[in-house]
Amino acid sequence: MYEREAVSKNLIFCRLGLRNWKNFANLEVAIQNRTFLVGPNASGKSNFLDTFRFLRDLASPGGGFQKSIERRGGVTALRCLAARRDPDVGLSVELKDPGNTSKWEYEIIFNQNKQRRPILQKERVAFNGKVLLDRPNDEDRDDEARLSQTYLEQVNVNRPFRDLTTFFSSIRYLHIVPQLVREPDRSVGRSADPFGGDFLEQIAKTPEKTRNARMRRIKDALHVAVPQLQEIGLERDNRGTPHLRGKFQHWRSRGAWQTEEQLSDGTLRLMGLLWAAMEGSGPLLLEEPELSLHPEIIRLLPQMFARIQRRTARQILSSTHSPDLLRDEGIGLDEVLLFIPEKEGTVVTAAAAHEDIQTLLQGGLSLADVVIPKTRPEKSQQLALFGDI
Repeated sequence: MYEREAVSKNLIFCRLGLRNWKNFANLEVAIQNRTFLVGPNASGKSNFLDTFRFLRDLASPGGGFQKSIERRGGVTALRCLAARRDPDVGLSVELKDPGNTSKWEYEIIFNQNKQRRPILQKERVAFNGKVLLDRPNDEDRDDEARLSQTYLEQVNVNRPFRDLTTFFSSIRYLHIVPQLVREPDRSVGRSADPFGGDFLEQIAKTPEKTRNARMRRIKDALHVAVPQLQEIGLERDNRGTPHLRGKFQHWRSRGAWQTEEQLSDGTLRLMGLLWAAMEGSGPLLLEEPELSLHPEIIRLLPQMFARIQRRTARQILSSTHSPDLLRDEGIGLDEVLLFIPEKEGTVVTAAAAHEDIQTLLQGGLSLADVVIPKTRPEKSQQLALFGDI
């Protein structure tokens, strides 16, 4: 009988394997505590991040195997277009703690039956090399309907690896869409919306003492990007809908208050990023955090991520198209993953694996000068000819 050991809350993903998953026919890549995903549009950066969201959905209440695949359009929509002979779709991850004393492995492979219902082909869990779960087992073979659910999502059988389930549930994805934050009825029917639909409701439901402390820290940080911002707060209107309020220095002596409707896209996105950084301890997945921000603010984001990690040991994975973000000299070559689309699927490699990149950096070029051109779409210059067509 396996005796469950205490597992660090600061687990991080250290490896990801994908098989016939969206853009990736066959992928095996190491992941660092801070990782930047760089590549052209439609190369699979969002789908890469979505694999971690999939694990979260598997383990979270209201999710599970069937629901997680349904949210992504079914097995056919998930399967890589290059998968002509092998119909199975698979995902595997390795996790470790900062001291390398604990190592978890989780693998799932699935397909669909004749009724197009997702069916497990394999589910495996191991801890420090010891296999805790290997499906299908004898019970699954006696009743194949059991293969419509993972053990990960079943509280009555996941006790030996519940720490893994809890960790997957702690994954947080954020891609604030300011227009959703500004909708009057944005929070109706939404819960933990990664696009910000219920962002202000999440803030409002936070215990007052914690909320006020975080808002003060956000105000101090925002003041760097928006010097005229003096105060921020949250209040509910007569209908109970939460509204963000910001006081700006103005020609009037007392300044002027604005709600989220008047705040800029950049202010809302930066506020969402700062709030998410202080909320939770699990991996944080970010989509292009540079959007709507001034270049000088963008250049500070890697340093901000590093400080967050020193305080919380929280893993951060972020996609980006920004040369300004990649100009930070503290970014290591192993922290940058390059996405290169090819005919048989996207190839993902660490920048450290490219000798030419290392040579160019030694020659005095910045990481941005080298990486952005390397991931530029072929014939992208032809887009400038669009007006002549």
